[in-house]
Amino acid sequence: MNQEGKKKLYIDWMLIIPIVLLAVFGLVMVYSASFVQGYEDYQDISYFFQQQLKWLVISVLLFTFFMFVPYRHYRKMSTVIVFGSIIILSLVVFTKLGYNVNGSTRWIVIAGNRIQPSEFVKLGSIIYLAYVYSRKQAYINKFFSGVLPPLIVVIVFFALIMKQPDLGTATSIVMVAGLIAFCSGARMFHLISLGSIAVWALYNYAQSETYRLNRLIGYQNPFELADTSGYQLIQSYIAIAHGGLTGAGFGQSVQKLFYLPEAHTDFILAIVSEELGIIGIAFVFACITVIVFRGVMIGIRCKDSFGSLLALGIVFQLCIQVIFNAGAVSGLLPITGIPFPFVSYGGSSLLVVFISMGILANISRRTERERQERSEEEVVEETAAPSFKSVNSSLRAVKSIGNKQ
Repeated sequence: MNQEGKKKLYIDWMLIIPIVLLAVFGLVMVYSASFVQGYEDYQDISYFFQQQLKWLVISVLLFTFFMFVPYRHYRKMSTVIVFGSIIILSLVVFTKLGYNVNGSTRWIVIAGNRIQPSEFVKLGSIIYLAYVYSRKQAYINKFFSGVLPPLIVVIVFFALIMKQPDLGTATSIVMVAGLIAFCSGARMFHLISLGSIAVWALYNYAQSETYRLNRLIGYQNPFELADTSGYQLIQSYIAIAHGGLTGAGFGQSVQKLFYLPEAHTDFILAIVSEELGIIGIAFVFACITVIVFRGVMIGIRCKDSFGSLLALGIVFQLCIQVIFNAGAVSGLLPITGIPFPFVSYGGSSLLVVFISMGILANISRRTERERQERSEEEVVEETAAPSFKSVNSSLRAVKSIGNKQ
């Protein structure tokens, strides 16, 4: 096989292996956490497992596709992505296409499957911000011309998602936007000022409705609201305490027997802890750590500013989801309804995280190819150098003979 063929076949196994491990682990844990619920709702203990398996197969196909599609093509699509995101979010919020679950209208139904558009908007906003900020490098320190214009689009996304309402997703998009702006070279004063305004606005928003305020109080003092907003967190505590170091054993969770709501979705980490203990949690976070580390290295090594910001944005989004979910399950943060990447049940989340990882793998492939090309050029130059030296020596010898004559 020639050198060009080797370049095309480069695959970042350090990124892919932990993704595969987490996806398989998540599929198994979805079955364990949901078989009681599946029998209760559908008289089929494998119902949620089958649904997750279907989405996982589609996700793997999309991952493979995006791993081989050059990421630089997305620069041309940024405008389409922005308008498409606004349109689909508007359809969810302002039309009857929006599907309501537990008081929130976050989904649309396509061919019998519920799709959550805001999950795709998270990735779309990263692509858009990476593209725009990569073009503003020359004047990124200027607030009104450099930093602010792309954030206006993010504010529109935020407002539409908050209408659903979905505070967790909306907040994650804003946080990722700030981190991408920071990596672009924006002045810290500008970012701190914007961040302060955002925190103030979120605080006032949380206090504007009783149920939102109860969520904050519930996570801070769950035992004072044990029958209402603190109930879910208390059940999560019980699951974690029951698991201990080694867990009660696979399939032996008690809390999934209708004690812990959303056991196979937002609170699946509590079931992992109960059945597999701290060891199971350590495995999950070890895989996430490898993915994050590899993603950061890909972003740092990429010489293209768009590719670098895109890679880092994907990693930031992954980290924020992990922090929000784990924080909610452990009581360190309010419950936001953010799923845990790769592990929680949910088709939209799984699709988007695999597409994101596919794009990250493509950036890694492109960066490695460029590194190989630079190495080859250096080898050619080093090989050519002795030839030039020998030619120069010959010329000097001829000149010396001529002088003697």
